[in-house]
Amino acid sequence: MHDLKQLYRRYIHNVIIAIEAIMANTVKSLLTALGIMFGVAAVISMLAIGKGAQQEVLEQIKLVGVNNIIVTPVEKAIDGESSGGEEDEDQKGKRKSKGLTLQDAYSIMDAIPSVAKVSPVISMNYYAVKSGKSYPILLEGVSSDYFSLLNITIDQGKTFSKEQDEKGLPVCIIGDNVKNKFFNQDNPIGKYIKVGENWLQVIGVAEKRDFTTSASDEMGISSSDNKVFIPSKSLLIRYKDRSRINPADLERMSRGGHRGRTEEVVKTVIQNQLDKIVVQVEETEQLSVTADVIKRMLMRRHSNIYDFQVTVPELLLKQQQKTNDIFNIVLGAIAGISLLVGGIGIMNIMLASVWERIREIGTRQAIGASRKDIIVQFLSESTLISIGGGLIGIIIGVSMAYVIEMAADIKTIVSFWSVFIAFGVSATVGVVFGYIPARRAASQDPVESLRH
Repeated sequence: MHDLKQLYRRYIHNVIIAIEAIMANTVKSLLTALGIMFGVAAVISMLAIGKGAQQEVLEQIKLVGVNNIIVTPVEKAIDGESSGGEEDEDQKGKRKSKGLTLQDAYSIMDAIPSVAKVSPVISMNYYAVKSGKSYPILLEGVSSDYFSLLNITIDQGKTFSKEQDEKGLPVCIIGDNVKNKFFNQDNPIGKYIKVGENWLQVIGVAEKRDFTTSASDEMGISSSDNKVFIPSKSLLIRYKDRSRINPADLERMSRGGHRGRTEEVVKTVIQNQLDKIVVQVEETEQLSVTADVIKRMLMRRHSNIYDFQVTVPELLLKQQQKTNDIFNIVLGAIAGISLLVGGIGIMNIMLASVWERIREIGTRQAIGASRKDIIVQFLSESTLISIGGGLIGIIIGVSMAYVIEMAADIKTIVSFWSVFIAFGVSATVGVVFGYIPARRAASQDPVESLRH
């Protein structure tokens, strides 16, 4: 027990000598630690960017819904039969698509076994009015399944019933901003707001949803906060059905020089009835196959004219995540090289320090220090420099992650494991790259050292 205490005190004494040597050469020690500082900072900030990107993708998957397929109309239709065989001009003129319709949504639900839920989406800009207050909103016609498809929670009230959906009743679910604008602290359930020419009864309030701009741009989704949701049939019956030909439009276009060319006028006036169809598949493994079946089925329904687009957001997002992971590995490797360079810098400085302090080494050996004592002293110096640089690097890395998030609007998440890994690597670098100079110092001949 006494020998163990003696050994412990001896090691502590060697460490204290190492600390005194570092304090005596503060500037040199700080410069030696610079490589470790910025290496650790780079690792932490790069991993924080990668973690933030991963979290953002997971949030986007939640926003677009799990196992969802989105069908949207395209502005420029492609003739699906243009590549095969010749077709006279009369036949091409007779073949035309009605665009994306409510019946397309019903057909997808009825005909494809792997489909669990379907919701049409019709979007129109209106003003909502109540008690003299006017507020611009996006009116969306959806089915009762829409909210479960996109994981939208109803904070107050309830969603549409199937009866309300099928009969096209004047009921609505409002977003958080609409509720705050018109009802403030009041309970909006059962009350009415006027949208366009129709009074709608509020039966629910959707949760407030935060999302990134990139999610909106890439996946075609938007916040529900400024929306008023009504049953899709309510919108088609009480507001506007874009697939129907308005006599006033026909008259107007006839006056514009199209008289006698009714077919051309009709083709010009008809628009897509729906802005989107959201389809949920029962199993993730069925996403690609179901998307292909939907595409082939709609091609038949649309007279073989490709005037729609079928998108699988989850697959796109997972591909994006895979790309992000590769990018993060590259960034992590580059940051790791900084740690390696920092370690080599420590080794070089410590080797130079051995030759500068050779008389000190000889003096210690002459008064009884063993080779192990010299190794512990120099190894302690390199490790302490590395650990000190690692601690400062953690502060710099966390600060850099915060600055990047504020300045570049990139989400960053600093995790405990990224800090632990970076600090652990920095300490290991100090031990590994400090061992060679420590052995070189311990191998010096005391007599030659004292002559130096």
